[in-house]
Amino acid sequence: MGRRVSVGADGKLTLRLRLVAAAAGIVAVSLLLGGALTWVMVRDLEFESVQDQLDRQVTVAATVVRTQECVTPQTGTTLCRPATPSDFTNRLNLDAPRLGSGRLLLLDSERTIVYDSGQAGIEGTQLSLTPSKRFAGVFEARTSLGDQSFLAAAIKLPGKRVDPLGATYVMIAQPEAFVATAAAGDLASRLLEAGGVALVVAMLLVLLVSRSVTRPLTQLGSAAEDIAAGNYSRRVDIDGQDELGMLGSAFNRMAEAVERARKVQRDFLANVSHELKTPLTSLIGFSQALVDGSLLSETERTRAAAIVHEESERVLRMAQELLDLARVEAGTISMHITSVDLGGQLEQELEMIRPRAGARRLSLKLNVPDDIPPVAADPERLHQVLDNLLDNAVKYAPEGSTVNATARLSGGSVETVMANPAGVHRPDPDRMFDRFYRADPSRSAAAGGVGLGLSISRELVAAMKGRLWADFDDSGNLRVHLMLPASRDGKVRTEPAAPAAVA
Repeated sequence: MGRRVSVGADGKLTLRLRLVAAAAGIVAVSLLLGGALTWVMVRDLEFESVQDQLDRQVTVAATVVRTQECVTPQTGTTLCRPATPSDFTNRLNLDAPRLGSGRLLLLDSERTIVYDSGQAGIEGTQLSLTPSKRFAGVFEARTSLGDQSFLAAAIKLPGKRVDPLGATYVMIAQPEAFVATAAAGDLASRLLEAGGVALVVAMLLVLLVSRSVTRPLTQLGSAAEDIAAGNYSRRVDIDGQDELGMLGSAFNRMAEAVERARKVQRDFLANVSHELKTPLTSLIGFSQALVDGSLLSETERTRAAAIVHEESERVLRMAQELLDLARVEAGTISMHITSVDLGGQLEQELEMIRPRAGARRLSLKLNVPDDIPPVAADPERLHQVLDNLLDNAVKYAPEGSTVNATARLSGGSVETVMANPAGVHRPDPDRMFDRFYRADPSRSAAAGGVGLGLSISRELVAAMKGRLWADFDDSGNLRVHLMLPASRDGKVRTEPAAPAAVA
């Protein structure tokens, strides 16, 4: 295997720690964002609550201011004697702290400050007032007094009178910083409590989730180690439609593919050993007989030399076919795709194989319509494929039977069919293209070949973007189907293909 998955105890612990750390980070960020949003909302609500209180208290402040405008009623009348500005200011300074607000201010008709209980030096500052939407006759303002921002409420002094300072509006103001601090102090403890509970719950959930994640990963790691050690039958029991379930299914499919590949490799080595054993035994036996002089007659020595030559060619042919098969499967074999006249190619192949067919009294028939378009194929490789298919039909068709070669247009492809009776040993169409497969259980090599021709042909056809398969028709005839794409340029290669070595 090219890659190996290994998850041990240390990996499991590391993964859990990473999950816990990630969850802690997520919870921390969530708490920060949630706390900031909550703080903004609570602050706005607190501002609205304080503004509402100021709107209510300003009426009381106006009453207090009016009572401080008079010193004592005049003798014999209901009118009061107005206080002097300094006396009036002193009285307001004493009463302002008892109003419960941050600052008491008086404004004249131009809404200019004429009195401020908080600090001196801002008299003469003009303020902007907005009518309240909740209370009639009340005005609201957000303003800066000195270096602080305030929430304020104001009301116009009613009635005819002579104010010592010429005031027309009474205003009470509360610092925004004081309101925000109060809101934060009340909110901080609750946020800390909620954050602590959320963090504990999150850690418990992460531990549960990490266990459900690391357990199948640990199982996958253990199974991967077993496969790496040669236990190709190992599978994992991880089901579900989530990512881990899909990973488990993919792992099992991979393990099955590896097991099949290893079985194919073992079978391949066994088949190669079996195929090489017979010719090598013959080579050793007859060459030894030639060396030690046990063959007395010239006829015996000639026959032994001929057998040595034939078996040597057989071994060489097998080595060449194995090399071709390896190159095709590795994708290193060169392909020169061009337009090939399939009808002409089939006629040429039949003429080349006719002597062998005549030796077995086989009849060869070809049926290719005139309107069949050329196919897109490598001429040399197509010759090799067609020669393999016809050679296979001539070898295994019963003597005196007929081998039919037909072609027809199928969509954008051209389908060629080689049909012949199956004979005594009926082949398995699903296994015909396996390496070293023979329908004859005895695996006799009397007919020549080592059972690699069809396997190589299938790989060559696949490399030419085609298909090669086999089946039986209703009459029991074996049919081998060759499907190749039709050529698009229509330019046909006219020169004949050179013969190629086939099984």
